[in-house]
Amino acid sequence: MNMTRRTVVGVLSGAVFGRWGMLRGVEGTPVATYSVVGFDERTGDLGVAVQSKFFGVGSVVPWAKAGVGAVATQSYANTDYGPEGLRMLADGKNPDAVVSALTASDPDRELRQVGVVDAQGRAASFTGRECLAWAGHRVGRHYAAQGNILAGEAVVTAMAEAFEAGRDSGEGALCDWLLAALVAAEGKGGDVRGRQSSALLVVRKGGGYGGKSDRFVDLRVEDHVEPNAELGRLLGLHKRFYAQEHSRRVARSMAP
Repeated sequence: MNMTRRTVVGVLSGAVFGRWGMLRGVEGTPVATYSVVGFDERTGDLGVAVQSKFFGVGSVVPWAKAGVGAVATQSYANTDYGPEGLRMLADGKNPDAVVSALTASDPDRELRQVGVVDAQGRAASFTGRECLAWAGHRVGRHYAAQGNILAGEAVVTAMAEAFEAGRDSGEGALCDWLLAALVAAEGKGGDVRGRQSSALLVVRKGGGYGGKSDRFVDLRVEDHVEPNAELGRLLGLHKRFYAQEHSRRVARSMAP
């Protein structure tokens, strides 16, 4: 396991926020957020969970493909990182190589943040030097947790520890571990700007409705005062509506 942190000089004052619009002509609002990408070796499931003070974060940050990997792209998010990262993983590149390739060709790499995990559980993350403080990431077995404009390093640490606790307990499923990571992050202060949207994406071959897609869990909270709590409520409903699929998944995970 390794821990990387990036502290940017300055405070989150009007002067800092005013700087956003001048950063080398990059367009759009910075998707400042915390996220975690993860893998469940028992089932092969891959997924992403994310929360941000940003409308509809689920339409920007999470990308995943069953049997291939998962990508979270944020902080002036370059959405090319999602499909391109998955393409590189499918072509056989490991997450470190994918992160290196994505950022090497991006002139605004120092504004970006990205986390990647593959279908073998290997993970990597990148935090650009110009991401706004506190920004950093933590990479461990089967996951990468990252965030920017956070209350502090403890936010990312809490995500990592919550994911590890779920993974090591042998209980629950990837969707539960990912959501637990978000809840733990918020408990340490989360995004200093506040809360607005969240998303949870878990993919599995044939896991979508009618077995026609790989989107086993695909939930989004676009605008809510407590997005993580609402995401948890929606996951509970998902488990009720798709109880057989969730039960079958547990049964497979327990098979020798």
